[in-house]
Amino acid sequence: MTDTPARLLTLLSLLQTPREWPGSELAQRLRVSSRTIRRDIERLRELGYPVEATLGAEGGYRLVAGAAMPPLLLDDEEAVAIAVGLRAAAGHAIEGVEEASVRALAKLEQVLPGRLRHRVGALQSATIAVTRGDGASVDPRTLTTMASAVARPERLRFAYRARDGVDSRRLVEPYRLVSTGSRWYLVAYDLDREDWRTFRVDRVAEPFATGARFAPREMPMEAAEFVRRGLRGGETYAVEVSFAGPVEALPGWLRADAEPLGGGCRVRFSSGDSPEWLVARLALTGIPFTVRTPDSLAAAALALAARLASAAAP
Repeated sequence: MTDTPARLLTLLSLLQTPREWPGSELAQRLRVSSRTIRRDIERLRELGYPVEATLGAEGGYRLVAGAAMPPLLLDDEEAVAIAVGLRAAAGHAIEGVEEASVRALAKLEQVLPGRLRHRVGALQSATIAVTRGDGASVDPRTLTTMASAVARPERLRFAYRARDGVDSRRLVEPYRLVSTGSRWYLVAYDLDREDWRTFRVDRVAEPFATGARFAPREMPMEAAEFVRRGLRGGETYAVEVSFAGPVEALPGWLRADAEPLGGGCRVRFSSGDSPEWLVARLALTGIPFTVRTPDSLAAAALALAARLASAAAP
């Protein structure tokens, strides 16, 4: 293989397989000399790929974990598998991975060839995922369109059905996508209404980026807090919960507000969720916890415990 860039890409693809490659085997596969393989390995290292060499008569090479994530080379089957998995994770708001899934999916689908997009769509339409809680599933293509518009940033048009069933067309400057663990929301500045608005993504249809760029506005508060207040009509309440486990054991949505306490940890935050929904999310962590405040959350925990005890009774 005389084309150096093509040879380097092929070599990198082989090294990303989790095994050690003898230099002679790499030379045979690429139809070059062992000396050329050594030079190519050095080129990859100069590009930032952490290739480790082992000593010995044969010698071997493998790609190890580095300080940064290098670009990955995927074959068709791998790309389709990852895209389908990310669509499932993003479309059903799986706890802890939802925002990262949308960002990764937006990047992957931007470079996915048309023939693979068709395969991903066919697989997605032929599968059914079971959601948890009362979360409404959303079209991952809607999420990736919105995520890309947020990242650029670019104005977005879409059809929207409000809670009362009224349909409208919206032109917005998208700011953030927020997941509550059960639903997705878009926080955006509505240009027609000249104000900040929250949109449930499962009520959005036909979203498309207009191509018009804009300078992001400054929000009056954190996007997540804006969504919480909207869910409770602007009302939030202070929460304090202690867990019988370390901070590292908590899911991401709790970890940022946690601090070590004795042999466990304490979490303090403001919530706009209903106490019933919040206590169910706390229980789903699988870590024993005690509600310190507010009383309404403690009452919801007692009510949930009573219902579960009754359900388990013979």
